[in-house]
Amino acid sequence: MKITAVNTYLVRPRWCFVEITTDEGYTGWGEAVLEGRAATVQTAVGEVTGYLVGADPMRIEDLWTLMYRGGFYRGGGILMSAIAGIDQALWDIKGKYYNAPVYDLLGGRCRDKMRVYSWIGGDRPADAARSAQEKMEQGFTAVKMNAVEELQYVDSHAKIDAVLERVAEIRRVCGNGLGIGIDFHGRVHKPMAKVLANKLEEFNPMFIEEPVLCDNMEAFADVARACSIPIATGERMFTKQEFKRLLSDGYVDIIQPDLSHAGGITEVKKIAAMAEAYDVALAPHCPLGPIALMACIQIDACCHNAIIQEQSIGIHYNTDGGVLDYVHNREAFEFKDGWMALPVIPGIGAEVNRELVIEENKNPHNWKNPIWRHEDGSIAEW
Repeated sequence: MKITAVNTYLVRPRWCFVEITTDEGYTGWGEAVLEGRAATVQTAVGEVTGYLVGADPMRIEDLWTLMYRGGFYRGGGILMSAIAGIDQALWDIKGKYYNAPVYDLLGGRCRDKMRVYSWIGGDRPADAARSAQEKMEQGFTAVKMNAVEELQYVDSHAKIDAVLERVAEIRRVCGNGLGIGIDFHGRVHKPMAKVLANKLEEFNPMFIEEPVLCDNMEAFADVARACSIPIATGERMFTKQEFKRLLSDGYVDIIQPDLSHAGGITEVKKIAAMAEAYDVALAPHCPLGPIALMACIQIDACCHNAIIQEQSIGIHYNTDGGVLDYVHNREAFEFKDGWMALPVIPGIGAEVNRELVIEENKNPHNWKNPIWRHEDGSIAEW
């Protein structure tokens, strides 16, 4: 079997899909995107396509290594996202060829279903308690929210108090049984991160996410000393080499590699195994589309340390397109009591609506994240 073509499509709200076709009629789908840089990743897919056309799609490890090591410069969000989408599509082909879900080709499932959480509150968190209660009524047992808006290196404690009030209200309305993930979103710098982490401890969050950026990885030690809340991070890390330092430092409890950013199924399976050796949990990052979500579930199914899965159905980013718009098998994406069943169809698990994808690509999106500024006019972290 040989690869005949690699096609890319930009689809709303902010995604890039990859389609790989073969001379034996098998087609694989992947999601290659770095949010806000979708067109750049699309170009990167085109740059490595020459390695792929005419090659055997079953040799995933070899093709992955060729795309990564074949160029003198490697790593980074753009290249690794391009490789990720291609890798997902290759696994989709392989699963379809062997008539098995991808997790069966990765050692088989070690669980029967996967716990998921839902986003609440939006970019500028508001009405969080009401939203959390609605999610509980829908059966979810965990939610995640942004902690703060803009926050300077050292800022007003009134902003900290506002966070505490929102989380306290969620606890009052929803009780102690609801898992609450609190995403600092890289908006908080070390001086205030220590303060906020310490004060949040009384509410027993499920985890705090990106309390500081991984650019300042050494600061995780200070945050860890300030509280006993599990620390999660990793969505802006792209290779096992980057995760090696994070894990060896020993201050992070949950890693969150993104299956569409960190080299796809092939690389994240290795990253997950590294984390397991350090007794660190896995919770893949996925505020993306249906192919990315199913890629995550394939990994969750066969990794013992996978604990919970992010998903973007109903997320505030998806205002002009959603996860279920692009698939025919919507039933596979249903949640029951906060759990998602493992996919059973061959391949990655998403039956893509190709006609809609092609139609959407006629008017490709150009999504960019908001640009925020502090009161003094300086750029704020979004």
